[in-house]
Amino acid sequence: MCTSHESGHVPALEAPQAGAGRRTFLRATALIGAAATTSVALPTAAEALSDQARSSSRPDTESRRFTLAVMPDTQYLFDGPSIDKAPVEASLRYLLEHGRDENIVFLSHLGDLTQNGTAPEVTAIGEAFRLLDRKGVGYSVLAGNHDVKSSTTDQRGASPYLDVFGPKRFKGKKTFGGASADGYNTFHVFRAAGREWLVLALDWRLSDKGYAWAKDVLAKHPTLPVILTTHELVVEDDSLSAYGQQLWDRLIADHDQIFLTLNGHYWPAGRATRKNAAGHEVELHLTNYQNRYFGGAAMIRLYRFDLDRNTIDVETVSPWILGRTAKGLNELERQEIELSGEADRFSVDIDFAERFAGFAPVPARPARPASKMVIPGTVAYWRFDGQTDGAALTGTVRDRSGRGNDLALVSVGGATLNWSSDHHPDQPGHGSLDFNGFKSPLKGAYLRTVDDAPLNSATFRAGYTIEAFYRLPADWDPSHHAWAGVVSRTGTGGAAGRTGDDPDEPLATLSLSNDREPQWAMRPLNQQGIATNWGQETPLETWWHLAVVNDGRHTTLYVQGCPVVRNPTATSTGITSVGLPWLLGGYEYAGKIDQILHARLGDVRIVERALPVSSFMNH
Repeated sequence: MCTSHESGHVPALEAPQAGAGRRTFLRATALIGAAATTSVALPTAAEALSDQARSSSRPDTESRRFTLAVMPDTQYLFDGPSIDKAPVEASLRYLLEHGRDENIVFLSHLGDLTQNGTAPEVTAIGEAFRLLDRKGVGYSVLAGNHDVKSSTTDQRGASPYLDVFGPKRFKGKKTFGGASADGYNTFHVFRAAGREWLVLALDWRLSDKGYAWAKDVLAKHPTLPVILTTHELVVEDDSLSAYGQQLWDRLIADHDQIFLTLNGHYWPAGRATRKNAAGHEVELHLTNYQNRYFGGAAMIRLYRFDLDRNTIDVETVSPWILGRTAKGLNELERQEIELSGEADRFSVDIDFAERFAGFAPVPARPARPASKMVIPGTVAYWRFDGQTDGAALTGTVRDRSGRGNDLALVSVGGATLNWSSDHHPDQPGHGSLDFNGFKSPLKGAYLRTVDDAPLNSATFRAGYTIEAFYRLPADWDPSHHAWAGVVSRTGTGGAAGRTGDDPDEPLATLSLSNDREPQWAMRPLNQQGIATNWGQETPLETWWHLAVVNDGRHTTLYVQGCPVVRNPTATSTGITSVGLPWLLGGYEYAGKIDQILHARLGDVRIVERALPVSSFMNH
């Protein structure tokens, strides 16, 4: 999901002046057009799903947002003569009805399905789960201490639980991976966010054979992230039960794949976080509501995974009570319809790529040949790879487009540019140049197109796309480094006879503001004044991709392929030129170098037509 925001105070319009004052002027002129800007409508969770997912009840397995549903102890609803399937069926229907808009990929029950483990009790809840069976929805169950004889391990043999929820129930189901020989432990594999995830559903008490089986499952699926479900593990916040500690010591701690555990049994709900042998945090969650109204009313937890935000958002709701609102809720139902305390509604921050890197590293995207980047309409393409880290740039940088727009080095105060292998993960060339500019006293080095470069006179009447990758270092300081140009065109508005706004501003510059906002400020062929597009603040020590796209009538600025909010609707055609060079890493004011970039600069490409996002260099 692409978002952008405005940052900083926008002062009243004032006369242009040198230094910060003229930038205040540009900021203010951008504000004038704010009422006419085109806003970007953000998709809802439902809209984010693919058309394929919308056309069926199946989850969207490629979406980076998906939901795992969790149902804890339902035992009081299945207690001898007091059997009431309605709350469980309401929760299961909720999952079916909201499967698409929530992108629900799987359900895990945490045990104690019943109070006494008798055949009528287990059969009754088994009938409720046929709602999922008929729709082919993946789920797991496991035995709690009330579903089987609590003094036994998974070697107990036959039981009503096994008759109803044994391996034969799951045989042939798409997500079912297999079961232990005794039938009480199962594993399930579902696909979400473009990868496979494993749910390890373990019995109330593992035997030595149970532990051996679980370790074997993990060994046979070494690259899958694992969610371990069992009935007993966390007893309260930051504490494990004695058996939970055994599970940790014998299984969880030494298996880095296990990043999340879910259990019931105890109440109230709680959480613990522990570091495993690999030094990574494991989230251990206790969820159980049998002590609440109507035995918990088959309340469910929704674990909403968002791999773009690196977050799991957790919500706890009672679909059965939600469904009764039209009839009017009693006093206790009103309190239980949704739980919003810190233990029931929270978010967990997980950098999924980093957390899973130890067992399933994401392969680095390989470099792409320069020839693949020289697409039709390319007039300049510069990249900075294939050199030794730290080596100083000497000579010219060749234009890989073959158009002759080579770059010459310009040094201020004896500064150099140095090669680096650091690069944006989606950058075609695996390298960059270190620019170490400083405002006062002015020093640093930058690049300029050679005097006879065809690019110097190009006006781009039919449109253009300008792309660049950059990364600001930790020591970037707005008082010394703001407003340097990433890519800019020299020559002033005054020299071109365009005296609207500040005549000393350059004809075009893609710069970074004091708030690290990218700004495209330029003079189109069809107007006297300066047209501006603004992006949002871009954090330090992060690689960013910028693209300015003009279709011959309108200009749109993109950050990471996402259109920013302040893209004016005013007509903008071409870029004014007086035949002077373009700069990389430099910015001129009044015809003189005024600021030099303090950043790493990666591939830069200029194309004389509007490109779709799918053709950007980071795609």
